[in-house]
Amino acid sequence: MDLDEAKEFKERCTQCAAVSWGLTDEGKYYCTSCHNVTEISKEVINTGDIPNTKIQAINRGLKRKRKLEKGWDWYVCEGFQCILCQQAEALKTLGVGPELKNEVLHNFWKRYLQKSKQAYCKNPIYTSRRKAVVLEENLSHSDWESEPELLSDFSFPFVESGAESQSDVNTQKSFPVIKASQSETASVCSGSLDGVEYSRRKEKGIVKMTMPRTLAFCYLSLLWQRETITLSDLLRFVEEDHIPYINSFQHFPEEMKLYGRDKGIFAIESWPDYEDIYKKTIEVATFLDLPRFPDITEDCYLHPNILCMKYLMEVNLPDEMHNLTCQVVKLTGIGEVDFLTFDPIAKMAKTVKYDVQAVAIIIVVLKLLFLLDDNLEWSLSNLAEKHNEKNKEDNPWFDFRKWYQVMKRTVDEKKQKWEEARAKYIWKSEKPVYHSSIDKSVVYKRREMVVSLQKQFSTLVDSTPTVGKKSPSSFQFSWSEEDTDRTCFHGHSLQGILKKKDQSLTTKNSLYWLSTQKFCKSYCKHVTTYEESNYSLSYQFILNLFSFLLRIKTSFLHEEVSLVEKKLFKTKYSKTKKKSSRSRKVRRY
Repeated sequence: MDLDEAKEFKERCTQCAAVSWGLTDEGKYYCTSCHNVTEISKEVINTGDIPNTKIQAINRGLKRKRKLEKGWDWYVCEGFQCILCQQAEALKTLGVGPELKNEVLHNFWKRYLQKSKQAYCKNPIYTSRRKAVVLEENLSHSDWESEPELLSDFSFPFVESGAESQSDVNTQKSFPVIKASQSETASVCSGSLDGVEYSRRKEKGIVKMTMPRTLAFCYLSLLWQRETITLSDLLRFVEEDHIPYINSFQHFPEEMKLYGRDKGIFAIESWPDYEDIYKKTIEVATFLDLPRFPDITEDCYLHPNILCMKYLMEVNLPDEMHNLTCQVVKLTGIGEVDFLTFDPIAKMAKTVKYDVQAVAIIIVVLKLLFLLDDNLEWSLSNLAEKHNEKNKEDNPWFDFRKWYQVMKRTVDEKKQKWEEARAKYIWKSEKPVYHSSIDKSVVYKRREMVVSLQKQFSTLVDSTPTVGKKSPSSFQFSWSEEDTDRTCFHGHSLQGILKKKDQSLTTKNSLYWLSTQKFCKSYCKHVTTYEESNYSLSYQFILNLFSFLLRIKTSFLHEEVSLVEKKLFKTKYSKTKKKSSRSRKVRRY
């Protein structure tokens, strides 16, 4: 064993990461720290027969590996561009038009790079430690003096930054070409050139790009195109792994090395939250200074009349309820184009929570019909049950109790599967992320051990094969008249709940309780009021049902129900006030 002859071998040990090698009697390298023997051996050529030859060491793939270790020079914004491109492609496979990627999302991203001074400006800021020198020949390809116009024609497509970074200088690029010295292009603490500074950057007035904001960009693009995907659908598709989000960095090109500070930027270990993405959507739209979005009209999927129909089918409620939801939409004015259309440059920039609003309208209609006080709904259920037993051939009346039992059993089964899937979700990526290039061998070795243990453990616990991810669908629950196991209530009648008054139908229930005492005291002092802690069990069940459907908090949905009630009873209260004032005027005369 000769330690001097092994000094030229500089690779780190895969076991302990040390660089201290010796040679065995067979000519193989072994680690003097942990005594790990490698497969790499030192081949000694007999120099007696061949004069003027040298002893050579075989180092398998060392030069290629070193070349690959350095990788490309890339910036954090290029990483986010790569992720946005992946998400746009995923949306395209879900049925969204190709113009969303090549026109809308590309233009939003281009506008963001200019507003954040990362590209498409005279002095793009990448790092504070060095000045970026833009090649003069590249200036002719960029519109430095003017902002990008929305939905305009582009001289280059929205492509992944990986393939773009190594293209020729003469090719048109979405990022300016930068001259940098060899020492400046290497980053010790991150794979990207500006990963360290980007993680520390806190510039006032600049919206910093994060993983949740990639979903905000996607939702803004969907909203601009008026696609048939709501925000809750988008987040559910992310959760079902149809849209890249968790560990999306592992799809970066092999040459885009990611480690160190990049991990805190691109690696995320939490599911996206509806409220958070909703706020970030408004934040991004305001920062980009986007114009008024295309109008949301009655024939648009995001209109409450269409969404209410969709969710009524989803939760297995009677089709006749759609007429009542349309009346509530008309009375409250929340179906007007100006109310529904997103306008970021307005004084109070806010976009409508289309899916949450539609669900809140359905809850208000259920309260109008059944009161939901743990009393009236069960009394009406008794009447419906007796009628259905006597008239089995007629169209059945809607039985709230039976619906409650069917939905509770279905939702409990669905929720259990959802919780199990979340518990089994593997957060660690298949492509390990290490803090520095020094730790790479250790991290990869640990990852191999973890994968091996997981396979052994899964074999012992469950021998059944793993079920692949299910195909995407806009509906989580499906109901059919032919299904004998579960009752479908779509065709059931509301005749037992409504009564004729003159030539119109009204609800048998004449009472209503508002969701907050504040509104009750303001508009309807005569109705029963409830504290939030004393809500009926049926109302709590309906809140939980729709909250699970949209993957939102019950408190968030409850607030939207209160807003719909406020608009509804404010309109009703103002009308009654006008009538009473007119009658007083008549009496005076």
